Amino acid sequence: MPHPYPIREIARQSGLSEATVDRVLNHRPGVRPSTAATVAQAIADLDRQSSQLRLTGRTFIVDLVMQTPDRFSTAVQAALELELPMLRPAVVRSRFDFRERARPGELVQALDDIRRRGSKGVILKAPDDPEIVEAVARLHDAGIPVVTLVTDLPLSQRVAYVGIDNRAAGATAAFLIDRWLTDDADAILMALSRSAFRGEEEREMGFRTTMRERGGRRMLVEATDTDGLDEAVRDQTISLLRAHPTVTAVYSIGGGNRAILEAFDVVGRECRAFVAHDLDRDNLALIQDRRITAVLHHDLRHDMRRACQVIMQANGAIDGPIESVASQINVVTAYNIPAQPVA
Repeated sequence: MPHPYPIREIARQSGLSEATVDRVLNHRPGVRPSTAATVAQAIADLDRQSSQLRLTGRTFIVDLVMQTPDRFSTAVQAALELELPMLRPAVVRSRFDFRERARPGELVQALDDIRRRGSKGVILKAPDDPEIVEAVARLHDAGIPVVTLVTDLPLSQRVAYVGIDNRAAGATAAFLIDRWLTDDADAILMALSRSAFRGEEEREMGFRTTMRERGGRRMLVEATDTDGLDEAVRDQTISLLRAHPTVTAVYSIGGGNRAILEAFDVVGRECRAFVAHDLDRDNLALIQDRRITAVLHHDLRHDMRRACQVIMQANGAIDGPIESVASQINVVTAYNIPAQPVA
């Protein structure tokens, strides 16, 4: 693992001790493969954040902990690292713990590890689970502020939520799909990744409420607990499409959209309207190919900038009230794709 960084910087980035990093770099015996992988990842993170290392000033190490498919965590990481050089007055560096699947206890362990090693703040996307809420309380008591991203933990001691108004997003999706469908018999598939995510639950509630307000004549079919992972999404969607032959539209709350469209292809059915969330790499390609009708998009770079500013406020580095302000929801079609979407 060639690198130009002092051992102390690698240790700081990885959350390991300097002695452990030294053992890994010098190929001493007794090092677990997972520890070596952590050091390698820390060096890769430092490579991407090298501009931050050259800056002087108060340094903030911020941890991102997210349970989410890789396509979204990649977009979030890219958005944050594009924002890092612009964040002032502090120098912000980031560490990442991304998991596509995780039990609550695994996320709790990750948060407790951060509490023990120290951090200036945590940006968290996790299910609304009592164990996780308790872990957030322990971080708060240790003086480590937590900002929830995309999906909230409203009963926790997080300092702010950053992301869209999820109920408004669900209502927007309902309005669009209901207007696009011409036959009252058309049913709609609502695809969640996991019902334990508060943000997804709120999107679903906004969608159902608005559909009722618009007459409540369409059947809504729910798919959930796939973690948004392609194989599970594809298999579940095929089964549901075969069981419900009138489903001709999709509100994808939790992702896995390539897999959903593959399922429509497998059963030989046209998808007449498809609303998804976020311009990640999959959705960008699908909307360019006209496979998705619209994407409800919010500026991830703005969200990451806001999350880091909240953490700096909580640490007294900048003034101003700490508030949860909803991000702007943009309806993106093939005809108004942002010039530089985060991929």
